[in-house]
Amino acid sequence: MKYNSKALAAALASAAALASYGQTSRPNIVLFMVDDMGWQDTSLPFHTEKTPLNERYHTPNMERLAAQGTMFTNAYACSISSPSRCSMLTGMNAARHRVTNWTLNYNTPTDGSDPRIQLPAWNVNGVQPVEGIERSAYATSFVKLLKQSGYHTIHCGKAHFGSIGTPSADPLAVGFDVNISGHAAGGLASYLGEQRYGHDAAGNATSQFSIPGLEAYWDKDVFATEALTLEAIKALDRASTLGDTPFFLYMAHYAVHIPIQPDKRFLQKYLDAGLSDTEAAYATLVEGMDKSLGDLMDYLERTGKADNTVVIFMSDNGGLANSNRTPPLGVQNAPLRSGKGSAYEGGVREPMIVSWPGVTAAGSKVDEYVMIEDFYPSILDMAGVSDYETVQQVDGRSFVPLLDGTGNPAEGRSLYWHMPNLWNSGQNEALGIGATSAVRRGDYKLVYWYVDGRKELYNLREDIGEKNDIAAQNPELVEELSADLGRFLREADAQRPVFKATGEPCPWPDEPFPAAAAARR
Repeated sequence: MKYNSKALAAALASAAALASYGQTSRPNIVLFMVDDMGWQDTSLPFHTEKTPLNERYHTPNMERLAAQGTMFTNAYACSISSPSRCSMLTGMNAARHRVTNWTLNYNTPTDGSDPRIQLPAWNVNGVQPVEGIERSAYATSFVKLLKQSGYHTIHCGKAHFGSIGTPSADPLAVGFDVNISGHAAGGLASYLGEQRYGHDAAGNATSQFSIPGLEAYWDKDVFATEALTLEAIKALDRASTLGDTPFFLYMAHYAVHIPIQPDKRFLQKYLDAGLSDTEAAYATLVEGMDKSLGDLMDYLERTGKADNTVVIFMSDNGGLANSNRTPPLGVQNAPLRSGKGSAYEGGVREPMIVSWPGVTAAGSKVDEYVMIEDFYPSILDMAGVSDYETVQQVDGRSFVPLLDGTGNPAEGRSLYWHMPNLWNSGQNEALGIGATSAVRRGDYKLVYWYVDGRKELYNLREDIGEKNDIAAQNPELVEELSADLGRFLREADAQRPVFKATGEPCPWPDEPFPAAAAARR
């Protein structure tokens, strides 16, 4: 059993802070997680200025939430869903839990391929609440700790914590009291009630991605985003009968993941604006998600719960630029480079907002960086959960001091990304996709490619689009960041690919790269 002293110290501070904030009871917490939403898929600008994409989308409720609370302009996740959600649930960096690509079938990798490297045997079965499941990480979820401390815990929507047939494929196994439509799959077969969300006339699932648990809306003109919101509100109503018991709602939408199907409630205005059918349909997915956020905020206000409820908005990875959508690659997340599956900013930088009445300053911004594993200690901190043990080492740091102005957990900190995998079809450097690790320290970010040892260095303050690789001009900084990244990967017992030609492991970022391997690029 590993004792998480850092998280304990933060939580103890939070327990005292609750009293200083004038709160007589622990707050309810809503974590509103969007799937595949890019940093620019919103009318709320997270950049220094409004962009054309911000003009395209309509997200008035994101704007409303930001006006009540705090925007994080440098919030990060992993570039793929499962790694992010497993990091959120366990507080572990992806290098440590080794769920470094998306999970689905038991013991079955989802990687692409490359003729030069063999990918590691990563944890394809996800994170688990019990020991003994091969190719998985055993961990204590923060949801379990919330439940043990007296919270009523509700899961609604996408789970994607573990492969089919494992305990964590069911959110109830990781600490939720209620599970609405969460299972092993990380996507959905259909958003349409008329298509029964992927079920045939006999009620049988037509795909591994068919959404379970929404039978009440079959054959009706109810979009999946709306159906999940209605079910979440019903669950909150039931929770209100539990007296003073605080609730945690994980509102984990399948939107805005493919398939890009139009939500007819919002479609015409985007077509009238001249968007293509695909881009107009995508914009409706965004607006439907935003309506859900507004409906939940309205519910909290209507029931008198808003003043004692924390609302956290986040996405699990960058926007889907790397597809057959129009406009072409890169434009979708501009000014960020690339998108989902990439270590570049378009793949990992996320829209994040936190509203905590009495704590967050209305309309404020935080420019310090945070990472997806930080949600673990932060939510426990908010809940005043002060005395807990975990079976895993927690890498995350509470961002509550950034909300209440009591400290800066980003000071002196490096962020790390590790994906020794190949998303989808495999290595595609033109799309920014490949087996990579990366580190950000301060304004600088280093990206390391395992296949050929290439290192790229960017100053994100001056070059948020990562257009100007300054590695050649800054060899000492490249060496420092390479040593930082290599040290962390070894400490986390991370995995790495091997060269097919020699059977030798690809070097860590701070090790010499074989000339012969570089020549095979």
